[in-house]
Order: sequence, then C-alpha cells, then structure tokens
Amino acid sequence: MKKYLCTVCGYEYDPAVGDPDGGIAPGVSFDDLPDGWVCPVCGVGKDMFEVID
Repeated sequence: MKKYLCTVCGYEYDPAVGDPDGGIAPGVSFDDLPDGWVCPVCGVGKDMFEVID
C-alpha cells in the first residue's frame, strides 16, 4: 500500500502503521480512511495529501 504525505505539515500516513491515536488500525489504506478523517498533526482533510514513493 502507498504512503501519503500531508502537503501542509509533512505528516506521513503509512498504512502499515495506521493512525492509532485516531482509531485507525494498521492495514487501513488511505483510500479506506473515513471521509471525516483529518491529519492528526495539523487537522487538514484528506484532499491535502499526496502519494509518495
């Protein structure tokens, strides 16, 4: 699964890790995150993330 980078603050969403503080278990792809999920660091929405290699 691909990782995604917040273009505002640089937070990296790694599906292998998930977002435990946000209730997202490891193994959840970025596309499967709830629509209301926001960056745990700066609070922007999923539309502010881009795929990284």
